[in-house]
Amino acid sequence: MPEASPSTSASRRIAIVLKGYPRLSETFIAQEILALEQRGFEIDIWSLRQPTDKYLHPMHKKIQARLLYLPEYLHDAPLRVFKAFLRALRKPEFMDMARIFWRDLKRDRTVNRLRRFGQACVLADEMDADIRHVHVHFLHTPGSVVRYMCALTRRSYSFSAHAKDIWTIPDWEKREKIEDSLWGVTCTKDGLAELQRAAGSSAGHRVQLVYHGLDIGRFPAPPPSRSVADGRHHNQPLHLVTVGRAVEKKGFDVLLDALALLPKDLHWKLTHIGSGPLLDKLKQRADDMQLSDRMRWLGSLPQDRVIEALREADVFVLPSKLGTDGDRDGLPNVLMEAATQALPLVSTRFAAVPEFIRDQVEGLLVAPGDPQGLAKALSSLITEPSLRHALGQSARERVVSAFSFESGIARIDALLEQALAQSRSKQ
Repeated sequence: MPEASPSTSASRRIAIVLKGYPRLSETFIAQEILALEQRGFEIDIWSLRQPTDKYLHPMHKKIQARLLYLPEYLHDAPLRVFKAFLRALRKPEFMDMARIFWRDLKRDRTVNRLRRFGQACVLADEMDADIRHVHVHFLHTPGSVVRYMCALTRRSYSFSAHAKDIWTIPDWEKREKIEDSLWGVTCTKDGLAELQRAAGSSAGHRVQLVYHGLDIGRFPAPPPSRSVADGRHHNQPLHLVTVGRAVEKKGFDVLLDALALLPKDLHWKLTHIGSGPLLDKLKQRADDMQLSDRMRWLGSLPQDRVIEALREADVFVLPSKLGTDGDRDGLPNVLMEAATQALPLVSTRFAAVPEFIRDQVEGLLVAPGDPQGLAKALSSLITEPSLRHALGQSARERVVSAFSFESGIARIDALLEQALAQSRSKQ
């Protein structure tokens, strides 16, 4: 664990709290943390969960922040939690935190809510006293821990809301967390509208739209050429690729249904990269559909292998949809990563996907949950190499010109500096 440098000024010290770190599926967060360090912030990262991924992204290895873990379950560290709770009890602000927690618990009578209270006590007890502002990624459970902790310690907090945390928590929780924050950002127009609606006129102005964007310098130039095959020859199959966790909102079940509808005389293969709870069911579904001989399931891969797969592919597909639990994607970073390699994109008119992909410009969009429409789009790209080329070039131009990482991180930097200036003025 890197130690904080004693020579670094405390004036730009912050803590960042998130649910799990490091995670390959959240490279947009690592990209932001690394850029903030490069801009002079000294950061402590606090994670609610231990890592589960087998690989690290290269950015994770460059980040110098101190990394600290809260007890994932309170029974994992009972003495640590009990001591933190006793110290919290002695603080004059304890009743402020307790009132917020009790009001939440009456509306959400779950063990999860109790766990967040205990984690907040530990966070308050162990966070460096020099840190007076906290930024939290995800408004749901990490947001609860930070809100309770800040009530107890009189720190300020800001937030970044992304996808599941926007769509799966109740309005009262979104509204009250936004009201207690200094400011918040979200990465899609769709998410911004929802948070502003939930916050109402009194607090909606605190939320701003800041796209994650992509640091193009992390990616190689696109391959100089790609296949001009049209899927008609068995020895020249078109290579489709998709990347994402095997969860309902990614729509991989719809993708398999669409692949089964493709004309039998078209030759293709599909590579899936990612782990997830539904992976075994998807493999069985592909087997039942007699698609297994055309599928490659590579599981979770390090970033260099993902980029290699994108460079070898002809088409990228991600049929996002609404999960039955209300979960949905924001703007999947992997769409922009595929665009860096000039891949034509196939996705859905859903969530924030149309904010990046314009139908018939950077890719083809279909209705979510529509295997027939998805099959038609895939068939068009498999059989038309010129269309693949045109859409792929446009996708590359789109990510470079309109979704630069620099403008977004500059805005985050400015907002954090305002928060730090405000905290200094109160000392």
